[in-house]
Amino acid sequence: MKNDRPRVLIVDDVPSNVQVLHQILKEKYAVSFATSGQKAIQLAGSLLPDIVLLDIKMPDLNGYEVCRRLKAEPLTKDIPIIFITALQETHDETAGFEAGGVDFITKPVSAPIVQARVATHVELKQQRDFLRSLSYRDGLTNIANRRHFDEQLRHNWSRAGRTQAPLSLLLFDVDFFKQYNDLYGHQAGDLCLQSIAAILEDEMKRTDDLTARTGGEEFCCLLPHTDHEGAVAVAQRIALRVREKGIEHQGSEVADVVTVSGGVVTSVVATESSPEEFYEAADKALYAAKRAGRDQVCSYRQGTS
Repeated sequence: MKNDRPRVLIVDDVPSNVQVLHQILKEKYAVSFATSGQKAIQLAGSLLPDIVLLDIKMPDLNGYEVCRRLKAEPLTKDIPIIFITALQETHDETAGFEAGGVDFITKPVSAPIVQARVATHVELKQQRDFLRSLSYRDGLTNIANRRHFDEQLRHNWSRAGRTQAPLSLLLFDVDFFKQYNDLYGHQAGDLCLQSIAAILEDEMKRTDDLTARTGGEEFCCLLPHTDHEGAVAVAQRIALRVREKGIEHQGSEVADVVTVSGGVVTSVVATESSPEEFYEAADKALYAAKRAGRDQVCSYRQGTS
């Protein structure tokens, strides 16, 4: 059963301190912990907790530095961080706020204080996340919009550059969609786009996969950790599923049902390349599919230098 409780990451190099906080929070939150700054950064990036409770004095990286590094990463910059510390001088609190912390709790901790402050900041984060999700969704299809796609492309491009894992991008365009709208009306056109978006979304099997509507009848899928052969297979499966959906299209020049053309690009990120060039390569592959007659997928593999 999926655990929908808010996620808390406790960071303290003293196990007894971790245990105290765990006992206070375990009933309402999914609690994870790290006993070093480096481990905290790794866990925050993979778990994406709703809040971090962070000790200041640790042997490898102190809490201020951990906080600064988390705030520098797009994936973790919006996670609220509460410092848990025995330090009580004004300059300690000032340093914490300057690093990006949102609150302080002094040791020894009080259970009611911990519960109240964690609950407050988790609720604020959830409200911000909800408002952000509205600004990142396409109103017609309820998948990601161009703004969210652009942010995720930059983030995944940066991450792929660090890990040297392959990154794939799929672009799709609905064939002869203007003719479809002219023949069947815009309401039918909207329903057609919603059906195609649902197919794309269903094909995104992993948490990191992203489907977005980037234009009128234009869609894209961003596939981290996906090699060229895997990306082409996904694109061809999507094209086949759209055709097999059997949405009537008597205005098409390639079939009597709605079809899509697709472009695929895969890259192992090189330092001299850019996400804009990556997108342009996928766009070129898409137009190659259109020039070749539509209702097909063309692909391009970027250099790995």
